[in-house]
Amino acid sequence: MSQKHISHPLVNRKITFYEEKNFQGRSYECMNDCSDMSSYLSRCQSCRVESGCFMVYDRTNYMGNQYYMRRGDYSDYQNWMGMSGVKSCRMIPMHRGQYRMKIYERESFGGQSHEMMDDCDNIMDRYSMNDCQSCNVMDGHWLMYEQPQYRGKMVYMRPGEYRSFRDMGMSGMRFMSMRRITDSCN
Repeated sequence: MSQKHISHPLVNRKITFYEEKNFQGRSYECMNDCSDMSSYLSRCQSCRVESGCFMVYDRTNYMGNQYYMRRGDYSDYQNWMGMSGVKSCRMIPMHRGQYRMKIYERESFGGQSHEMMDDCDNIMDRYSMNDCQSCNVMDGHWLMYEQPQYRGKMVYMRPGEYRSFRDMGMSGMRFMSMRRITDSCN
């Protein structure tokens, strides 16, 4: 039995979640954000991204560990960087144009700051910053990683002001590398 969730008719992005590994069991087809998948599936063990990019979360309401999904087959959730199963997902809109984000060493846009327009694999090497506690995403969509070279836990940042990562439930996380989410995921 397959269920569909379509909120915006012009979006041509699609991810299908399956209750069992290797795309078996009940499925749930999603073409937009879904804050709680429990009403559609009892669990999620695999998924297939047919088009577009998505962030999946191991808790409802876009909370918890996050993982970036692009076109491809994901046959076993245990291979997804520490995910304990998918509980919510967010579609990443396509962005055309420039990318701009200003990162700050301290909360509330304090301390050393740098404006970025492209990927940075290590803020310590590039900017001599050993921490990033707030940011302002002005253009584009970004992934921030806790380790250099785009490794470790990641967080999806869309346009907006982020005054305190700690207040967002990310206390103890240090962001050391940032990457733009480009149209190459489509």
